Amino acid sequence: MEHWLWAVVGIMAVFISALVVKICILQKAAKEIENAFAHRLITDTNTLMDISSRDKYMRSLANTMNVQLRQLRIQRRRFQQGDMELKDAITNISHDLRTPLTAILGYLDLLEQEETSETAKRYIEVIRDRAEMLMQLTEELFCYSVVVSREDDTLREAVVINSLLEESVAAFYTALRERNITPVIRMPEAKVIRTLNRSSVSRVFSNLLNNAIKYSDGDLTITLYETGEIVFANTASRLNEVQAGKLFDRFYTVEAARKSTGLGLSIARTLVEQMKGFISAKYENHRLSIHILFPDDKEN
Repeated sequence: MEHWLWAVVGIMAVFISALVVKICILQKAAKEIENAFAHRLITDTNTLMDISSRDKYMRSLANTMNVQLRQLRIQRRRFQQGDMELKDAITNISHDLRTPLTAILGYLDLLEQEETSETAKRYIEVIRDRAEMLMQLTEELFCYSVVVSREDDTLREAVVINSLLEESVAAFYTALRERNITPVIRMPEAKVIRTLNRSSVSRVFSNLLNNAIKYSDGDLTITLYETGEIVFANTASRLNEVQAGKLFDRFYTVEAARKSTGLGLSIARTLVEQMKGFISAKYENHRLSIHILFPDDKEN
């Protein structure tokens, strides 16, 4: 009886050892599939997944995922091609519209110098307003197509955010005063320096100030922190949480915005992300705040 017991124990030990080996092989195959799949999702390669395991179930899983990867690659290329064609079309359309719009505005200038009736003057004013709006949209479309076509921003330098922020606010002083907005600016005495594209940061600040002019109830607070975070906050009672959440969407506008193209904040987000920064919007208690963070260069 004792010999039979030892035989059973031996058989069980061999079975358990074989099972452990099988589990280890399956774990290795699963890890290979995980790593290969993650790699192929972020790289544009035609190489399919291959695993060392001969297990038919794991190989079947790898083959099924390869089929899905092929389909995903085809869809990605279609999207990239369509996106490129859209950007080219936007660039060409905006370029083609500039010349006739410039001529229209030029003739409006001449027409305003002529003696006309009050009704005609009112009509001319409406035409100018619409033409200027169309010119603004054309310029925004052109700028957007250029910005999103740029994969990375290599023209970088050490930028003192404090100084650039002050310059941007000063450039908008007249426009802010026309809306009876007196900005409150808070920033540290120490210089906040980041390696960024100066013109891109200036464009981001300009777009955010334009956004404040569109939506503010008459106040604006701009805060710069030593961490590289900049917060633009203002009361915006005409907005709601849903609208605030869509402000970064392309071409999204709300009735509260005057002469808005819906591209300003979308361009700002693209520029910030190209410079490895972060941007987000919050809406609480009728107050809209847009947060930008440019991390320290040592953290990138």
